[in-house]
Amino acid sequence: MRVWLALLFCNLAVPAQAACRQALALGLDISGSVDAKEYRMQREGLAQALGADRVRNALLQQPDAPVRLTVYEWSGPSSQTVILPWTQIDDAAALQAARMRILTAPRSEQDQTTALGSALLAGFTMLVAQPECWTRTLDISGDGIANTGPRPQDVAAALTPRGATVNGLTIGAGRDGGDQPAAKVAELSAYFRAFVIRGPGAFVETALGFDDYATAMERKLLRELQSLALSDAGQ
Repeated sequence: MRVWLALLFCNLAVPAQAACRQALALGLDISGSVDAKEYRMQREGLAQALGADRVRNALLQQPDAPVRLTVYEWSGPSSQTVILPWTQIDDAAALQAARMRILTAPRSEQDQTTALGSALLAGFTMLVAQPECWTRTLDISGDGIANTGPRPQDVAAALTPRGATVNGLTIGAGRDGGDQPAAKVAELSAYFRAFVIRGPGAFVETALGFDDYATAMERKLLRELQSLALSDAGQ
């Protein structure tokens, strides 16, 4: 219920008549495998990536047709909570306000399970609410495979909003290898490539642990924002 009430608010937060070059929804994994430190590092890493010079420049390069951004946290089948409603990033002040909201929004209720399929469906609902944007992109971050709810491979392609792209950011072992062998990291990325990502130009980025999350998120955002050609306008 939380996510649907938040989505209703999101739909009202952005004027429908405003031009929009990209709708970007970011889903953050807060399932049971994510401890309190990792939870904080994920929020801080996203805020840091959004504030990086190159990402900032890409976001603000066309203020007459801004990017719209929303962020939600996901875990179990009924646990998806919006922490940043749809927000137009049309100037530096709007970007800074969005970053502060990400850093300070109340912590979402955490389910111990990992419902990737449900996270996809929640993101699709958000993108459907932004039909006038030239492109629509959903990002799903995760450190494990689905273990409850609909499996991502069982979420029909027909449910993906028309023309939308789903990218993934997998979170693997730390830089020192941690307790997660390289083979498991590669397996998780392969799982996302096979079952999670979809749509034009979809890709998977990998973070080498939560300490690498900000850097990986910055790479991913740059790739997404810079891939949008102005010739796409009006599609």
